[in-house]
Amino acid sequence: MKFTSLKAMAFATATSALALVSSAANAEVEIEYWQYFFDARVEAMEQLIENFEAENPDITVTMTHFPYADYRTKVAAAIPAGEGPDVVQLFYGWLNDYKAASLIQPLPADAFPADQIDSEFFPMVSAMREGDNYWALPTAVRSLALFYNTRLFEEAGIDGPPETLDEMLEIGAQLTERDGAGNITLAGLTMGMTAQDHHWFREGLVRQFGGEPYLDDYRTVNYNTPEGIEAMEFYVGLGEEGGIGAIGFMEEPQAAFKAGRAGMHIDGSFRIGSLNNTRGLEWGVTELPATADGMRSNYSSYWVNAITTKAEDEKYEAAVKFMQYITSDEAMQIWLDVVGELPAKPSVGLTEANASNETFGPFIRGLEYANTTKFVNESAQRQFLIDAVERVKLEGMSVADSVAIAAEAEQELLDDFYASN
Repeated sequence: MKFTSLKAMAFATATSALALVSSAANAEVEIEYWQYFFDARVEAMEQLIENFEAENPDITVTMTHFPYADYRTKVAAAIPAGEGPDVVQLFYGWLNDYKAASLIQPLPADAFPADQIDSEFFPMVSAMREGDNYWALPTAVRSLALFYNTRLFEEAGIDGPPETLDEMLEIGAQLTERDGAGNITLAGLTMGMTAQDHHWFREGLVRQFGGEPYLDDYRTVNYNTPEGIEAMEFYVGLGEEGGIGAIGFMEEPQAAFKAGRAGMHIDGSFRIGSLNNTRGLEWGVTELPATADGMRSNYSSYWVNAITTKAEDEKYEAAVKFMQYITSDEAMQIWLDVVGELPAKPSVGLTEANASNETFGPFIRGLEYANTTKFVNESAQRQFLIDAVERVKLEGMSVADSVAIAAEAEQELLDDFYASN
């Protein structure tokens, strides 16, 4: 009896131990992923998380998103407190701020070999590299293009979108409508440095007018030149009396276009998903207008994913796996289909099907002649151009004087940053 009892106890103990081992092996790890709220981006990430969890049943990914205006503040406050995301999405222009604040950690070189990334991703991604490590990687990249309202074009008898800047002005004038007081009620072209126009100005118009926005690998401001001033005069002229747009019309440029109150709108490929979901809107997209002699220029950018300093031990290992998936070829194609942002690898983005797509094609072709601004503080550098336009519009300052003020302020920002880094 004693022997039998001891035997039973031993068996029970062994069974219990095996159960604990099995339970530990299948223990679930939960990690958090944060991004700013944009409906198509949230939808795409929900698909990616579902796919990832199906392949990794021991890992749960919880997504949290915030309005864009609050996003950076939330991230900066959460991580130092040991809270918030294990994997975070950030704009490439914020990388230096996140590194300096110790909010993110470099990606492990064995899982993300730098030389392999250099050979497989678009060259612009190399800005995320430091030595033998990458700090972050994108799922997708962006360029700009010209969206146009096909219904408004047809009603005005316009055959197709503009090929050149001059044609854009002519078509814009045909589309623009005003009330009795001269206020625009339908804009030929949306305007707003708060949106994508500050990128269009720097990397598009300044270069098309013969200038170069920055020198010394973006350490020296160079748009306070005759070419840069001419580019700004062209831009400001779009919203002057008799122009084809107005700063502040319907508050946000994309809102005016989505509401059918603007004929043309310059925006990024990320806007595709949102426009597709806008009921009653009929639209097309084409490459940014060229100069009269065919010169084109574009801006490219990207949001990246990074592992935060909060991620440790088993959460870190899970975060690495999740990073590998959301930067995979499969994830990039899903992101393209749902959001409209272009795959970060040419092997995925430049497939025949994608490159010839009437919607994605203009953006993909735009990457061929695009430049990526190396920001040290994207928000502040954007504000300098917002202020430059406001001084001309509200204070009557000359374009030359206002551009000079903007360039001086931005140069001081760059000098301060590189002096301390």
